[in-house]
Amino acid sequence: MAVKLRLTRLGSKKKPFYRIVAVDSKARRDGRALDYLGYYNPMTNPVEIKVDTDKVKIWLERGANPTDTVRSLLKKSGLGN
Repeated sequence: MAVKLRLTRLGSKKKPFYRIVAVDSKARRDGRALDYLGYYNPMTNPVEIKVDTDKVKIWLERGANPTDTVRSLLKKSGLGN
């Protein structure tokens, strides 16, 4: 099973809120997540990013691939390269 770290969309219309999740790569965007790793709120100023670094490191060690957006969010939160 290939695992990805991706965003799932929450919130109402025109007010997005995203969770960072570990999910099977073949699952739907808002499908059942394997683990919840944090959240991203683009509607606040400054943008709010909260990441559970321990969980993210565990999933990356297991071979999970972050999407481009999640990779950039992890870099902004101080976890990426």
